[in-house]
Amino acid sequence: MVIPQARNLHLSRMNLVRLKGLPILQQLHIEEKLLRASSENWCIMNDGTNDPTIVMGVSGKPAELLEIESVLRDQVPVIRRFTGGGTVIVDQSTVFVTFICGKDAVPGLQLYPRSIMSWSSLLYNKVFQGTGDFHLRENDYVFGSQKFGGNAQSITKNRWIHHTSFLWDYKVRNMAYLKNPKRAPEYRLVS
Repeated sequence: MVIPQARNLHLSRMNLVRLKGLPILQQLHIEEKLLRASSENWCIMNDGTNDPTIVMGVSGKPAELLEIESVLRDQVPVIRRFTGGGTVIVDQSTVFVTFICGKDAVPGLQLYPRSIMSWSSLLYNKVFQGTGDFHLRENDYVFGSQKFGGNAQSITKNRWIHHTSFLWDYKVRNMAYLKNPKRAPEYRLVS
């Protein structure tokens, strides 16, 4: 696997869209439209989403991932995104960053999930330089051993999308809506 070096993180021209509080469902609709109908490269940043919302990956099974009784009782919206990845509850303290690119946007990048994750971790390593012990651990972004960012991806013939939910803060009671997934990275199984 060839992974571009940190000094070679340059991209082709990229359109930047900065949002604040856009509902995550609207953001996902925009992202899917840009992935399928645009040939340009995009970076979308959204600072929070107003209402707490559970977002599941395309193949997630609610009975395995959600505390359904409490989700229904408290009327927490649940949406399924068009990409893979895990399940997360997002709110005003979540920062979303999405890259939607053509296959040649990042020179030398192989269009496989691990390659895209490695590239993004090099990019975020520059962003978080001096902030803490940031790194990619299995498929999670962590400070030390604490996960604070999850991602999802989709790769088509000519384009790819990589979106991340950075949890800058969270409410413990919101996490109670989620079950621990049956499959979790090994480092998170150690107490």
